[in-house]
Amino acid sequence: MDVFIYNRIMIVGNNGSGKSFLSKKLSLVTGLPLVHLDVEYWRPNWENPTREEWIKKVMELTSKERWIIDGNHTSTMELRFKAADLVIFLDINRFVCLARVLLRNGKKRSDTPEYLEEKFDKAFLHFCKGLWSFSKTRRPVITDLHKDYPDKPFFIIHSRREMKMLLNQWSNEKAKYINQAL
Repeated sequence: MDVFIYNRIMIVGNNGSGKSFLSKKLSLVTGLPLVHLDVEYWRPNWENPTREEWIKKVMELTSKERWIIDGNHTSTMELRFKAADLVIFLDINRFVCLARVLLRNGKKRSDTPEYLEEKFDKAFLHFCKGLWSFSKTRRPVITDLHKDYPDKPFFIIHSRREMKMLLNQWSNEKAKYINQAL
């Protein structure tokens, strides 16, 4: 797949699937500006914006000409899906996702606001429950949108290994593009 022909890339998948990892690396390879939805969404103390504020924010983000947006936020997924040139779905095994979430818990991450901290508490357990039920809850939303927009380029990555292989391929292609331009 020639990822360089796309200007608006949406990355979705389960918690811990590697959305932020892929989006950061892909942003470096393509030069597309990166937006982590969680950074835009969460307020101090894990407060939510109002639905109207969130829709307005997502419309503002997707109206730009170039971007990579990572994150699910199911309530506005269709807005992003419509605006995207390419949708990348990380369909990663939930055991792998759970392991990644447990390993990163309590660590500062660039894909969440600086003022928030993940803790091993009731909210974290609820988060893990959502991760575990992804295939029954949020996965159908993604696959239904794919059915509703069959002409939208839709690419599925099934493993972290496949993701790393693609990133290597895209990095090599970037070098070729640069050499051809010289």
